[in-house]
Amino acid sequence: MQQFYRSIGTMLVIFLLTSQFLVAQVTITKKDQYKTIDQMFLANEINESGEPYAEAIGYNLDDLDPFHPFQPDNMAYVLGIENYEYSRYQLGVVIARSGLGLHMMWAPVIKDMAAMNTDPDFDGKFTGGMKNGFKEDDILMKNIMHFGMLANQTPPQNAWPQFGEFVSGDPHYMQTADAANFSHDFATLRWNRYMMTKQLSPGAMGQTLMKQYLWAQDMLGSFHDGNEDNVEPNGVSSPDSAGNPNFDPNNNVFYGGDNLDGFVGQVLTAEAINKVKNIITNLAFDGTNLGMVDPATYDPGAGIKYFPHLIAVEETPIQGIMLPPQPKDYTVVDVSSWLFDQISLIWGTLNFKNMMDPNNNSSSQHTAYHSVFDGNPFPADMSVTGMPGPFDLMKGASKVIFQNLMAMHFNSDLGTFVDNAELSSGTVARGNTISGFNAGYSLVVLKLFIEEFAGTPLETMAQNSLTAQANFILDSLADAAGGYYNGYTIGSGVMTDAKSVLAQAGIIRGFYAVYQATNDTRFLDAANAAYDYLIANFYDADQHGFHTVQGVEMATYTPKIVAALSGALREARLIGGKTEATTLYVKFWNKVVNKMQLAEGGSTGETGSDSDGDGIPFIPEQPDGISPIFAAEATQNLTGTTDVTEGNGIEQSPATYKINQNYPNPFNPATEISFELPENGKVVLSVYNVIGEKVATLIDAPMNAGIHAVTFNANRLPSGIYFYQIDANNFHAVKKMSLIR
Repeated sequence: MQQFYRSIGTMLVIFLLTSQFLVAQVTITKKDQYKTIDQMFLANEINESGEPYAEAIGYNLDDLDPFHPFQPDNMAYVLGIENYEYSRYQLGVVIARSGLGLHMMWAPVIKDMAAMNTDPDFDGKFTGGMKNGFKEDDILMKNIMHFGMLANQTPPQNAWPQFGEFVSGDPHYMQTADAANFSHDFATLRWNRYMMTKQLSPGAMGQTLMKQYLWAQDMLGSFHDGNEDNVEPNGVSSPDSAGNPNFDPNNNVFYGGDNLDGFVGQVLTAEAINKVKNIITNLAFDGTNLGMVDPATYDPGAGIKYFPHLIAVEETPIQGIMLPPQPKDYTVVDVSSWLFDQISLIWGTLNFKNMMDPNNNSSSQHTAYHSVFDGNPFPADMSVTGMPGPFDLMKGASKVIFQNLMAMHFNSDLGTFVDNAELSSGTVARGNTISGFNAGYSLVVLKLFIEEFAGTPLETMAQNSLTAQANFILDSLADAAGGYYNGYTIGSGVMTDAKSVLAQAGIIRGFYAVYQATNDTRFLDAANAAYDYLIANFYDADQHGFHTVQGVEMATYTPKIVAALSGALREARLIGGKTEATTLYVKFWNKVVNKMQLAEGGSTGETGSDSDGDGIPFIPEQPDGISPIFAAEATQNLTGTTDVTEGNGIEQSPATYKINQNYPNPFNPATEISFELPENGKVVLSVYNVIGEKVATLIDAPMNAGIHAVTFNANRLPSGIYFYQIDANNFHAVKKMSLIR
């Protein structure tokens, strides 16, 4: 019998060594540059494809454990753990660890508070008695300590909080990350400041602002007690004192869902407030000079002040003492206004406006927010104090950006926004192109603006431009086959280059937003039809990848492309009812996106030596010393597309039997094996070692026709070559996989 098993093993090896299997591996081709706008855009879309998405499709997040990958199933883990946590990494890298921007010590509110402090002995009071001639560091430390008290959390060490993000940098650490302490001491996580592009962009700051909102609103949407148990914001239980907004230490109620959430949520909010105040105060451009714009009186008809694409920062080092460099001067280096910049910035300001709105009582979360923006820890609105507060700042900034969008970017004759504009001798000079991606995402933001400015004259203006832009896409960008051209050039017509996945995904995302805003089923039908076209013409069901250019075998993925696909597939499921979209996204995530994640830390179960078995290294073990970000570029060689949908959006039964190569491979300790059944029948899926001994039976049961996947966990097996074999009706196949510990 033993000889029989050896014979089987030998036959399996010969079979596999003499057969060729086409596996479209994902190859990282660029990881030495971090582009803030694209990486944070990805962080925002996968944030929404994380816990909120998992909950929306019926998963109970209490069932998820980051230390038990793929439980209760692969879909729940990818959405509820990986999407959410990888998004969190991005934010932490940018706004607290890397140093990629302007330090909060020099932020507008901090500087104002320092200027108003007349205590001659204040210098050094909150910095261990170290007098240095500045009060700003003491003011910042005082605020941080206050946030810690309100949340019952000790602040981390050596953080780099900031109020303005640079456009790019090299994501390598300057030294080896401290494996024992990096989670609470960020000293070893800084990037090289000499390799940063010290320029500010509305897009980079806006996408970061949006991510700050997504986490702040989640973190500050409830309270907790001293045991970190949840306290429901019911209008009675509160961290505040009775009759005033100041903290009551005897209530045993603290801000945030737990200690860390409460602290980080306050820091994120403070960063966001200072960022927008700096933009409004210092970065408005009239075509000649930078300065301030007053949202209360701003009228673009009396002279436009907008936020240009690139502003260089000149810094002054603080000599002789350990303080961050101080921004000295701002200089415009690209005077143009970019549509996606403005969309990105207003996306964040509108959402913070919603969070801070004193009249919004729509949820228990907003009840919690009222305690945050009532004077302590953050100022109340103008109706209470007579002075503009954070709510008024976000509302005013949103108004200014929208007015500039309409004045500079909207071509009312054609009913479309354009990608670029600038001022020429005080007159608006619009560009003549609009990309499909930008057109689609402009609709996402207009929907939000309509909601936040309901009942105002601006609502009507936004509603009209939303409808016009959506109709322009339908009338001018659609082709006869059901897809959408990449863009349109005024005076020439559509761009006839090969269609991009970016344009299709952006337009899908936009159409679903228009349907939500108008309830016009034309746009729901258009979104669903565009989704069907995307899957039929761009998705490779064999390799779980997307052609990034139609007809081009080599897919080239960037964070921006992955973000757009995440948003489109998510909305197709939630709004369009395309139930298979979640499965396709999870397959794409496991095959492509996970490969692009360059490192991860404890919250996802990663505690060293690839403890969660997904092939992504622990932060201190990342061989190139790169932060937990996404690769700037990756490629995948695809051979074709497979239409996996019918008109009703339900996956078809596969045409033939098939078992796919496991992924990841090599693996440690878990891998996914997928297979396809054209008809119902009994399936036996087994795993053998190299001498033919069966080491696992993964499936032995009747199964329905369709595409299936199962996770093989080899925790108790030694490193080596293994074979998995499927028997289904008359179909028999074997493939090889490698376990490497």
